[in-house]
Amino acid sequence: MAEEAKAKGNAAFSSGDFTAAVSHFSDAIALSPTNHVLYSNRSAAYASLNKYAEALADAKKTVDLKPDWPKGYSRLGAAHIGLAHFDEAVSAYKKGLEIDPNNEALKSGLADAQSAASRPSRAAPPPPPNPFGDAFSGPEMWAKLTADPTTRSYLQQPDFVKMMQEIQKNPSSLNLYLKDQRVMQALGVLLNVKFRTPTSEEADMPEDSPSPPSQPERKRSAEAEPPKEEKEPEPEPMDLSGEEKETKERKAQALKEKEAGNAAYKKKDFDTAIQHYTKAIELDDEEISYIMNRAATYLEMGKYDECIKDCDKAVERGRELRSDFKMIAKALTRKGTALAKIAKTSKDYEPAIETFQKALTEHRNPDTLKKLNDAEKAKKELEQQEYFDPKLADEEREKGNEYFKLQKYPEAVKHYTESLKRNPKDPKAYSNRAACYTKLGALPEGLKDAEKCIELDPTFSKGYTRKGAVQFFMKEYEKALETYQEGLKHDPQNPELLDGVRRCVEQINKASRGDLSPEELKERQAKAMQDPEIQNILSDPVMRQVLVDFQENPKAAQEHTKNPMVMSKIQKLVSAGIVQIR
Repeated sequence: MAEEAKAKGNAAFSSGDFTAAVSHFSDAIALSPTNHVLYSNRSAAYASLNKYAEALADAKKTVDLKPDWPKGYSRLGAAHIGLAHFDEAVSAYKKGLEIDPNNEALKSGLADAQSAASRPSRAAPPPPPNPFGDAFSGPEMWAKLTADPTTRSYLQQPDFVKMMQEIQKNPSSLNLYLKDQRVMQALGVLLNVKFRTPTSEEADMPEDSPSPPSQPERKRSAEAEPPKEEKEPEPEPMDLSGEEKETKERKAQALKEKEAGNAAYKKKDFDTAIQHYTKAIELDDEEISYIMNRAATYLEMGKYDECIKDCDKAVERGRELRSDFKMIAKALTRKGTALAKIAKTSKDYEPAIETFQKALTEHRNPDTLKKLNDAEKAKKELEQQEYFDPKLADEEREKGNEYFKLQKYPEAVKHYTESLKRNPKDPKAYSNRAACYTKLGALPEGLKDAEKCIELDPTFSKGYTRKGAVQFFMKEYEKALETYQEGLKHDPQNPELLDGVRRCVEQINKASRGDLSPEELKERQAKAMQDPEIQNILSDPVMRQVLVDFQENPKAAQEHTKNPMVMSKIQKLVSAGIVQIR
């Protein structure tokens, strides 16, 4: 149950529903209070909600439970940064690196914490008040940023949240972040400057649908600044160098090319979309979503090799830019999708499976997991199809028969199993293997094979004799009798089925007459009490009263004997040794 709650929490976290994620992780912790991973996950969810005090408490608990786990210190450092405890964050990341010196997440966190800890604004005298300082004061700032769809997505980005907290703490530090377009977008929201809200096309294109998703997934690279409508006040002007102005213009032009590509994609004008995405990539090589969009277009066009090349390029460039792991996972998932398409012709699903597995190590996305399961299923079905050979299946079954005659049952099982791999629809092989399992005392396996035999051919009498024999050896005489009787409906004169009925009736009558030894009676009763049907009969208030009447009220008991349903249940209790009739 704890794992189920954890899985729900992970799914909610992946979908951005951090409140639900906290709830599910809390449920899991209640069920498994010593599981350090659960506290770590809830700490991440709290941090995503900007509840850094709660995130810190969970991070500390994680480290207490598992002091040699590097991720715990990563959670601890992130929570300290959120609370502007930069020195404590540095200490946490350093402790984590003592355990895992090559951990990239800890290295990155340490660099961020050290940078924040050494900023001059922390030690220098307070600078003159910033004219926009009031916009960043009080809780209203977070409410406004949450209400706006664009800045709400930024709140999921730890580096943006850190910048906003720093600005709120020291409004004069705004000048340090004006080059970040997300801060400019936030400033516009807080000052009620009407910026054009980025459309859903700012996000990466979908995998199989021409409609792009609604949320941007990139976290590390900055969005191009949307153009502002006329006659609206603008933020405080910035003094940009010629190179910075040129870069800004190129990014803005790249964004326009992307939007044009998205429009063409929607119209299924894929060639035009490719042209626009290519131009966007040339203008801005720090935005991997452009590469991803072109890969999605190639995928729709059936140009799988080109799609794979773009996905590889997106992964490589994304790692260079330290892009969000979800984007890396998405690129790998898209590559896996293309490889799975190719596998339908090449019959080689292994590359697709390996790629989906790599994507899941970056981010455990339900869609990627489904694609992995589909690829593994397709691979298994293909292997079964390639292995299918009824002629070789018959030869293996005959080899199994020879070993069965020699009473070499393990060897016989081996050949029957190989026969079923070659032809999984052969009821005879299931019947023969069931007989072997029965001889070996592997009764559950024998019962399973007998039932499969009946499922494949309900008219094959051997299936019923095998199943009845297993049930008889399991001392389930009532069930065995029903099995033999069902077989007689298809083969009324079958001597094995008739003999099975005789032996079952003999055992049932033996119990009815009370001829069982104390050991036999105890064994049969113990086995019967594990039968759900027997349990239901004994827990039924009506049947309990019937049993009392049979002991204490002969007149009422006589009336009960006229009810076929009641007598059928009584007979089951008699057969099980629970009730004896004298």
